[in-house]
Parts: sequence; C-alpha cells; structure tokens
Amino acid sequence: MTAARAGAAARPGGTLLLFAPGAGAPSTSTWMTAWRERLAALGRVVTLDYPYMRQGRRTPDRLPALIAAHRQALAASRAEGEAAFLIGKSMGGRIGCHVAVEEAAGGGAGVRGVIALGYPLRAASSGALRDQVLLALRTPILFVQGTRDELCDLDELAAVRARMTAPSALHVVDGGDHSLELTARQRKATGDTQEASDARVLAAIAAFIAAPGAAPSGAPGPGVSGPGTASSPSAA
Repeated sequence: MTAARAGAAARPGGTLLLFAPGAGAPSTSTWMTAWRERLAALGRVVTLDYPYMRQGRRTPDRLPALIAAHRQALAASRAEGEAAFLIGKSMGGRIGCHVAVEEAAGGGAGVRGVIALGYPLRAASSGALRDQVLLALRTPILFVQGTRDELCDLDELAAVRARMTAPSALHVVDGGDHSLELTARQRKATGDTQEASDARVLAAIAAFIAAPGAAPSGAPGPGVSGPGTASSPSAA
C-alpha cells in the first residue's frame, strides 16, 4: 500500500495537490519538504511515497506498480468538490502523466492538470526519449524546467510539445538544474536569489492552477513561456 501524508482538511471547491517525489529521495527530503510548504499556499497538499521507497529499496518499482501506487494515493486523497492536480519532481511528474492518461481513459473524475518539476525527458540510465506518455496525454500540463537540466534539453522539449495534443505551458528557470537549483556563480552574475527564483516558480504554478486549459498546445521555443508563466527573472 502507498503511504500518503495529508495536509490541511479538504474543502468543497478547493484544490488538491498530490505531490510525488523523484526516484532518489522520499517525500520527507529537504527539497520535498520545502516545496510542500510553499505549495500549501495554493491548496491542500498531500505527499506520497512509492512502495520501493517505503521498503528501503533504491531501485524504483516497474512502471505498472508505480502507476498503480500513484492512482491508489489519488483515490485515497480525493475529496468531493476538489480540483485535483498531480505535481511531481522528476519521476513523480512523469508517473503523474501516466496517471492522468489512465484516469481520463477510465471515465472517472480525472485530474485537472499535471505539474512537472523537472520532467525527465531523457532517461538517466539509457538516454531513451520519454515522450510517449506526453503524446498520449490529454490533460493540461505545466513544465517547470531548468536551463541546466541534463535530462531535458529545452529545444528537444519544444519539439515534443509541438506534437502534443494536451495544452502545455513552460516555465523556464534560468540557470536551474534538474532540481531547479541555481549555482552560486549564476546568483552572483545575475543578482538573482534562490528564494526569488522559487517564488517565480510558485507564481507560475498558481497561474496554471487558476486556468490550466489556457495554455496553448503549440510549443514556444526555449526561454519562451506559455500564458501565466515566466521564462526569466526579468519576466517575473
């Protein structure tokens, strides 16, 4: 059974943010905890851990097991009248896309949108392109990607977005890595701060939650964002 940690009490007309971790760290990691606290300003945040993490294993479960665990957490967390969004770091965002596809195909309540914090477009181990689920997706998605993310080249993502049916938006973190973190050199050169960068990400997420279907299905080029998102510090 998948462990899910609930946030504030559900309320009709509210927003559920089911927040999934990446492959290498659980929902209690420093990164996940910090983002859970930020996201709490936007809705009721529920985090989950996949079975392999809870069992102390380092290798992720196979895809069907990850999807099943994620869907189980969604079913357990859902409250009547709430708009459900799936947000995830790296692998958690990728599995969220699979869950959104299956939820839509199942004829159920579905999810309102997916928010991918560092979508792993290329597999870290093999370099394989992970675009199939994006092409199958019909649920609006917000990509939040760093310009230094080695698992997601922005030109390559733009090409994939151009082929997608689902509405998609992109928020680019200038100088950000796969975890959206800026380097000390980047901060010094631009006068930017990690706190300001994270605040812009949160604002982009808030805009997406307010109007997920407003994003265009076409693909802006790197450094260009969809509606309600910012591509650089100057566009905040």
